[in-house]
Order: sequence, then C-alpha cells, then structure tokens
Amino acid sequence: MDQRISLITLGAKDPAALAAFYDALGWSREDSPDGVIAYDLIGQTLGIYPLEKLAEDIGLPAEELGRGASTFSHNVPNKEDVAPLLSKAEAAGGRVLKPAHDIFWGGHIGYFADPEGHIWEVAHNPFSALGPRGEFRWNGYG
Repeated sequence: MDQRISLITLGAKDPAALAAFYDALGWSREDSPDGVIAYDLIGQTLGIYPLEKLAEDIGLPAEELGRGASTFSHNVPNKEDVAPLLSKAEAAGGRVLKPAHDIFWGGHIGYFADPEGHIWEVAHNPFSALGPRGEFRWNGYG
C-alpha cells in the first residue's frame, strides 16, 4: 500500500446542506456520479456521501460509524491566517470549538466543526513551511 490518502469521505445526514457549508468556504465542486459530492484538494479529494448509503456500503448500521474521533487539519502559511478562517467557517454555519491560540509546541491553532460535527483544525506550524501550492509535509518544504 502506498503511503497516501486518495479520498476522504464524510458521511452526511444532509449532504446538500453539508456541501453548502463547504461551498461557502470557497471550495469548488467537481462533476461526480449521482449521490456523491466531490471537492478536489491538493493531492486528494474530499467526498460527501449520504450517511445511510455509506453505512450500507460498509455493511454496518449508521450508528456504528462513529463521529468526532478524528480531525482534519488545514494548515495556513501565517499565524494571522488562523482566526479569519475560523470566522469564515462560523459565518458559513460551522461552530468554532476553540478559538485561535498559541500552542505549547510553538504553533498557532483553532478548531471548528462543520454542520454535521466533522472537526477541523486550522493550524500554522512554523516548523513545517507549506509548499508552493500549499502542500503540507511534516517537516516542511525547504
């Protein structure tokens, strides 16, 4: 198995409403088959899929799929970029869980949840500079 993630799928009770949230953040949808809403990212795609259909595909009841035990991180190039992005998420219908703040390891972070409870971290990591297209690598691009 290659060391990469190709597609991240969010199960959604209301896919249209969840997609409207990501649209409001400025993301652009890609053409996709019926039932899937897709956004191409840098090196991956984020998909939104009806929760019940996702559970059916996996072969588990929807209530067994869990929620909130993982986070998605969106790194930004500057410390000053964290708070405005949290505000944008809140204006789009998300909920700020923790406002922008300095963190013990030297970065600056904050958290928000999308309308269905998927948790995002917005982070500036001064030790991991982003690549020319915004790519993230643990030890940065240099």
